[in-house]
Amino acid sequence: MRLDKYLKVSRIIKRRTVANEACDAGRVMLNGKVARASADVKVGDIIEIGFGNSTVKAEVLSVRETVGKDEAKDLFRYL
Repeated sequence: MRLDKYLKVSRIIKRRTVANEACDAGRVMLNGKVARASADVKVGDIIEIGFGNSTVKAEVLSVRETVGKDEAKDLFRYL
């Protein structure tokens, strides 16, 4: 699954366009490397996102095309 779509489906970032812009600005890292929005996300990957002065780090636990609001938090865990 594309990185920008995963960020939206997992609700780490609210909108896909915002996720895409964050990737284009170089604020999203996948496994320690700056990632493009089209990067492929797999189970076990580590995603780091820079939000202003803070950084959010999460591990991918599951990859699914669609999930409900309640199940979205089961797709990843914060590190």
